[in-house]
Amino acid sequence: MKASGLGWAVLLVLLGLVVKGKAEIYIVTVEGEPIISYKGGENGFEATAVESDEKLDTTSELVTSYASHLEKKHDMLLGMLFEHGSYKKLYSYKHLINGFSVHLSPQQAETLKRAPGVKSVERDWKVRKLTTHTPQFLGLPTGVWPAGGGFDRAGEDIVIGFVDSGIYPHHPSFAAHHDDPYGPVPKYRGKCEIDPDTKRDFCNGKIIGAQYFAEAAKAAGAFNPTIDFASPMDGDGHGSHTAAIAAGNNGIPVRLHGHEFGKASGMAPRARIAVYKAIYRLFGGFVADVVAAIDQAVHDGVDILSLSVGPNSPPTNTKTTFLNPFDATLLAAVKAGVFVAQAAGNGGPFPKTLVSYSPWIASVAAAIDDRRYKNHLNLGNGKALAGLGLSPSTHPNQTYTMVAANDVLLDSSATKFSPSDCQRPEVLNKKLVEGNILLCGYSFNFVVGTASIKKVSETAKALGAVGFVLAVENVSPGTKFDPVPVGIPGILITDVSKTMDLIDYYNVSTPRDWTGRVKSFKAIGSIGDGLMPILHKSAPEVALFSARGPNIRDFSFQDADLLKPDILAPGSLIWAAWSPNGTDEPNFVGEGFALISGTSMAAPHIAGIAALLKQKHPQWSPAAIKSALMTTSTKLDRAGRPLQAQQYSETEAMKLVPATPFDYGSGHVNPRAALDPGLIFDAGYEDYVGFLCTTPGIDIHEIKKYTNSPCNSTIGRPSNLNTPSITISHLVGTQTVTRTVTNVAEEETYVITARMHPSIAIETRPSAMTLRPGASRKFSVTLTTRSVTGSYCFGEITMKGSRGHKVTIPVVAMGHWR
Repeated sequence: MKASGLGWAVLLVLLGLVVKGKAEIYIVTVEGEPIISYKGGENGFEATAVESDEKLDTTSELVTSYASHLEKKHDMLLGMLFEHGSYKKLYSYKHLINGFSVHLSPQQAETLKRAPGVKSVERDWKVRKLTTHTPQFLGLPTGVWPAGGGFDRAGEDIVIGFVDSGIYPHHPSFAAHHDDPYGPVPKYRGKCEIDPDTKRDFCNGKIIGAQYFAEAAKAAGAFNPTIDFASPMDGDGHGSHTAAIAAGNNGIPVRLHGHEFGKASGMAPRARIAVYKAIYRLFGGFVADVVAAIDQAVHDGVDILSLSVGPNSPPTNTKTTFLNPFDATLLAAVKAGVFVAQAAGNGGPFPKTLVSYSPWIASVAAAIDDRRYKNHLNLGNGKALAGLGLSPSTHPNQTYTMVAANDVLLDSSATKFSPSDCQRPEVLNKKLVEGNILLCGYSFNFVVGTASIKKVSETAKALGAVGFVLAVENVSPGTKFDPVPVGIPGILITDVSKTMDLIDYYNVSTPRDWTGRVKSFKAIGSIGDGLMPILHKSAPEVALFSARGPNIRDFSFQDADLLKPDILAPGSLIWAAWSPNGTDEPNFVGEGFALISGTSMAAPHIAGIAALLKQKHPQWSPAAIKSALMTTSTKLDRAGRPLQAQQYSETEAMKLVPATPFDYGSGHVNPRAALDPGLIFDAGYEDYVGFLCTTPGIDIHEIKKYTNSPCNSTIGRPSNLNTPSITISHLVGTQTVTRTVTNVAEEETYVITARMHPSIAIETRPSAMTLRPGASRKFSVTLTTRSVTGSYCFGEITMKGSRGHKVTIPVVAMGHWR
């Protein structure tokens, strides 16, 4: 979790202390079908509903007239209940849910709850961001892009919508090239806002739509136009970064401080980008704005939605994780045929930390890929201390005198500025620093973001130092150190024992007078070259911060019969575009690229790869795309060993443990195999409603309220939802689940095998089946508790095809005697 997340948590606490009576933002749903599910029946309005996975024609006269009818009803309801001027309607939601968001007092909200025709009134709860060599690591240039016509056609005419912090449109990753212009995309109807400062529009053919949503943020008094920008402009950096990961241009040189770190490319370099800004730098975002952005994106005709945001805290009224305005809107988006990738969350490595719960969403965990940046500091006593530093080396075959910041103060009063941070060149003596290596201390200020490594390098440069060392003397558990690119030799020593070696050597080599003042600086050292990455065979590994399962069905943390996360994708130290006015990461202020980590970075990898699948298989449903990604994923690392996950050891240091489906879902994404999965596990809107109807503890009135669908499901149990994974959180005796597979390749015979932890018996039937092209077949899986271990057991089902396809799905169960 980034330190800035603390600010939002505090802000939420402050917001919770508001005196009763102060206006708040509420999301209201009302009776009557939204456009996507209206089957007719209201006087003078014909049906607008779509079949599952079908695109909505929002330009038709039927849709526009029914939309304005719903909006009038929202306005009428508010106008009848409240005095004009005593409330402010922020948005009308008409496409995916029927309702509106409104800024009014808690007393007015109570009145609204009791009004006829009102189904639900929820106080807004906030969301936050879940914060590139990866195309080669994933095998895209050789294995996947040629199938789509090469990188210059990969993702052609697929529109990816980003609900994020906006975009910096002038970045080379988003440039439209004159030698290969983008044609129009008739299916996309989104608009392009004009930049109020430059009067230029945000679109260029590559960026095809750009809008911003801040009505709730403005009503709450959180929006500051000077830093948040009343336009789709990215005032943070996060939105530009995620858009470039999914759909940035191919082969863009990543240059910082005069060094090129490689070429950046999106997963689908020819896909179009549609920007729906609803996330802001200091406060994250409001669900009312995010729901409006998603509603608009689906209305505009995006194919894929990339969400690197998740709820800050559980919604106020809803008990169920799967039913709230946010997840219900995404369910309707999937009904409209839009694939949704969402970051799983950054609360790892602890169990039940996911913020993405629902089966209709692809929840993405974060992996560390094979690139590591290491460096070393060579001391005059022959010791070499390992550390991190994306920096050039000091002059080869030469050593330099080392001076500690605390020993080169201009005067003693400077100590009040914590000078060892090296954030202020003016408190240090340039004469003593010039030509030497400056030693600085890593304090708590770096953790909270008031000090930065970038600033240390600027201080060292301003004082004429040849380089700097930043040493960590004490470390709070779980502090994550990422390498930061700097223009002069520099290294961060993160291991406290190595820092002690450095301090001991410095003290022994630095004679002082009786007052403690240095007589002469005798410690010497040199800094190695940290610009070249070391490629590790142990990759991928599940990142420490990546949120873990099991999934929960309600906010009292009851386990759900559904596996989450779904899939693992690169999310650690990802190079991608940055907004020069973005301040989200103090080490990259003013830069054109940033190297950052988070499940925020993993989700757009999946969004971009999903675009490649959609390009090759335009008729596939969102569930089919998700199934292809999951069943072809890998559970082995580059060296062929089972995946490992970063975890805390007893001493709070980091260790590697064998990973489980609660860490990686079905495994690490394998784009080449996903293009041709052989079989898919398909599901549609009715199946998801069936899952909701059979989940224990969900009120069927709640389901009707959010989905406008009755409960007449035939699936019997939530574990029978046709997902490419099987989870039974409470297995008593014997239970049989069924799955249906559809053949998306040529005729093939599959042999089905299963393995499971010995405490649970597993049996599949039939043991083999032959499917013609397009044919579907059912198979059953029977699990029986043999012994109770008190913990989850893991296994998998493998379907091996006679033409070489291999489909695997994870099985997760916990046995109970009753």
